[in-house]
Amino acid sequence: MSRTKPVQSRVKSHVAFFREFLKHPLQIGSVIPSSRFLERRVLEAAGVASATTVVELGSGTGGTTQAILEAMKPSAKLLSIEINPKFHNMVRKIEDERLIAHLGSACEVKDILAMYGLGAPEAVISGIPFSTMPHHIGCQVIEAVSTMLASNGCFVAYQFSDRVASLCCPHLGAAQVELEFINIPPMRVYQWKKDDNHCEKAVQASV
Repeated sequence: MSRTKPVQSRVKSHVAFFREFLKHPLQIGSVIPSSRFLERRVLEAAGVASATTVVELGSGTGGTTQAILEAMKPSAKLLSIEINPKFHNMVRKIEDERLIAHLGSACEVKDILAMYGLGAPEAVISGIPFSTMPHHIGCQVIEAVSTMLASNGCFVAYQFSDRVASLCCPHLGAAQVELEFINIPPMRVYQWKKDDNHCEKAVQASV
């Protein structure tokens, strides 16, 4: 019984994910949820185990959300932001006092953090597809992430496309990139560590 329930849950999650992909292909970056191999690589890159506040942009059906919670320390908090109401309803059913599930846009992450009284996150993980969203929206999300990320904090984005790298470069500099083949589709895992000196120069250049 203990093995059957997780399998059934994963199947339901995959079906729900695929149905929402068909309805909103521009909002969802894949046809099925992330593999455990991709989740592990993302969590290690973001330094989730040592973070006090973690932000997840685009929780999907909650598989990565649960993986983050399993890796987090007991005193940490996870703010998971999802724009799709069906996915949000699935994630908010996860029973963990450390989880704050919020229905809304990643563009508003700074206001959402303030709403829940959370400080600057040491880790931000994004699965939202920057390649399919309007350019100005992608820029808004990256600018918000770069300004609210804690000093020396990590921003990790797992993407099929490399568009996020060009969006991030003016704000966070060059990324470290790894490729996870054991996922459908194979995903690039981009990691940035916030350098306050670089961010200050980026702000000055934009003025």
